[in-house]
Amino acid sequence: MLYVTERCIADAVPDDVPARSPARGEEADLRELTNRAVEGDQNAIESLLGSVRPMVVRYCRARLGRAGGYYHIADDVAQEVCIAVLYALPRYRDMGRPFTSFVFGIAAHKVADAVRGAVRAAVPTEYLPDGPDDRPGPEETVVRVSEAERARALLYRLPEHQRELVLLRVVAGMSAEETGNVLGMSAGAVRVAQHRALARLRTMASEEMDA
Repeated sequence: MLYVTERCIADAVPDDVPARSPARGEEADLRELTNRAVEGDQNAIESLLGSVRPMVVRYCRARLGRAGGYYHIADDVAQEVCIAVLYALPRYRDMGRPFTSFVFGIAAHKVADAVRGAVRAAVPTEYLPDGPDDRPGPEETVVRVSEAERARALLYRLPEHQRELVLLRVVAGMSAEETGNVLGMSAGAVRVAQHRALARLRTMASEEMDA
């Protein structure tokens, strides 16, 4: 039986990219690092990007998945996010929100652009099939051999707002406050919504086993 836990969901993305939001003490260091980076300190810029990149990679991999068994597309999007953050640094202003919230706002837009691009590329405008394509899609061809893979499949059955919240909290490792800043919610509302989303995942897993 599949027991849907936060660890199970987090394991849906490989462990070679750690998922951890900065601890309280580290948040102050990250803010100082961000201030120096905004002022043009090259060493600070490199350190800042190195700090946020693992979370960005995990987020993009969780949202975009694999293609042909690899994460090339997701990793390319993560690189685009880091480049966008780099170019946005001179215009960044500390408005009391964690810098990671700013980063994930950019990441969410880049992922959405990638999804729209994939949809457009899937059906060329010069060719429209006469009927539905009955061939199995990429997700259908993946053999779900682990609980993590099954948890990921269930995750993508959640409504988009719940899925995004779980991805930010569990996969990307953001705090409730950071997630709330990205999604426009209070930290308390994030915790309540996360509890409901995980409960819904457990219900779906139970129904799948009983079917």
